[in-house]
Amino acid sequence: MSAARAADISVTEPSAAPAAKVTHGAPAVMDTAPVMLTKRTCFSAISMVMLAVAGLLVATPGNSGAAPPAWRYTMVAFSNVSDRDMDVYESGDGTGFQPVGLSAFRPQSGLVRDPSIFRNTDGLYYVTYTTGGGASIGFARSSDRINWTPMGNYPVPFCCAFMPGTGDGTGSTSPPGFSGSAGFKDGPSLSPFVTKAWAPEWFVDGDRVNVILSLSTGGGFVPYLMTALEPSLRLWSPPVPLAGIGADHIDTTVVKVGSTYHAFTKNETKKFVEHAVASSVTGPYSFVPPGNWGSLVEGPAVVQLPNGAWRIYLDAYTEGKYLYSDSTDGLRTWSPVQELPGLSGTARHFGVMAEPA
Repeated sequence: MSAARAADISVTEPSAAPAAKVTHGAPAVMDTAPVMLTKRTCFSAISMVMLAVAGLLVATPGNSGAAPPAWRYTMVAFSNVSDRDMDVYESGDGTGFQPVGLSAFRPQSGLVRDPSIFRNTDGLYYVTYTTGGGASIGFARSSDRINWTPMGNYPVPFCCAFMPGTGDGTGSTSPPGFSGSAGFKDGPSLSPFVTKAWAPEWFVDGDRVNVILSLSTGGGFVPYLMTALEPSLRLWSPPVPLAGIGADHIDTTVVKVGSTYHAFTKNETKKFVEHAVASSVTGPYSFVPPGNWGSLVEGPAVVQLPNGAWRIYLDAYTEGKYLYSDSTDGLRTWSPVQELPGLSGTARHFGVMAEPA
C-alpha cells in the first residue's frame, strides 16, 4: 500500500467572512435657529445625502466585489525520496503549495507515511501517521508546524476478535480448509490480534477528537474509529468499526457537511476510491456514486476551499502523480481530475487542513 490518508483532517470548514463594519462619524450639532435654504444649499445637501447612501451600499456585507476570507492550507506528506521524513507545505488557495519545512520531522524509529494533521484547541498542531511497525500508529505535535516533538507510538488495543476481514491474509488462526484470519470475504476474524494499523486520519466532531484508521488481523483492512479520552491525546477508546463500509477498504477519511457524514475510502479489491454517507460517524454507511476519479488511486484527502467548494486530493500511485477534483454542489458531483501543480510526482499520500490565515 502506498501511504495515502489526510485532513483536516478531520476537516475544519472555513466560516463566513465577518460582516463589514461601517463606522459613522460623530453626530452633527445643529443650530435650532430658522435657516433659509437657497437652491444651491438644497442641491449641496441632496448631493451629500446621495454620496453617503452610495458609500453605505459599497460597504454593505455581501457585496459581490468583496474579497473572500483569507485561509491557510497546511499539507503534510512523505515523498518519493523518503518515507522516514515528513515535509510540510502551505497554500492560500489549496492549489499552489510552497514548502514550509522539508524533512521537518523524522520519528525516532520507523516510518512517517500517510500523515494527517489538525490543530487542537490547545493551539498546537498534531500529526498522526503510519509507522510501518505493525499494530501501532505514531503521533507528534508542534507549535509552528516546523519544529516537531515526537509523542511516541500508540499500540492499538488487542480488542478486535470477530473483526470482519477477508480470507486472503496470513493470520495464524483459521478455520479448516482456509488460510488467514478469516475464511471468507466479510466473514468474522478468528484472531483477536491486530497485525496492521495503517493510514490514521484525524476527524474532529464537535468537541470529540477522533482518529479513523485501517485495521487488519491478517486479512483485508477495515475502517475503525478511536476517540481521545483525555486532552493530551495519549489515551484512546477501543476501536469501533464504521458499519456498512465492510472489509477490504483502506485510507478512509470522513468529513461532515450539515448533518451528513461523508466517508471516502479506497476499495482495495477494485483499486478505486468510493464515497459513502451516513447520519452517524460510525454508520451504517450507504455507498453513493463517486466522482469519475479513475482507478489505481488512493489516499483521499478532502478539504473545503475559500469559495465554499470542496476538493478531494488523490494519490495516483502507479503514475507518480497527485490529482484533485472539486465539488460545488455539496459533494454530489465532481469536476474532472486535474494534476496538482508543483508537487505532483514528489509528494505522496498527504494530509491537508484549513484554518484562518
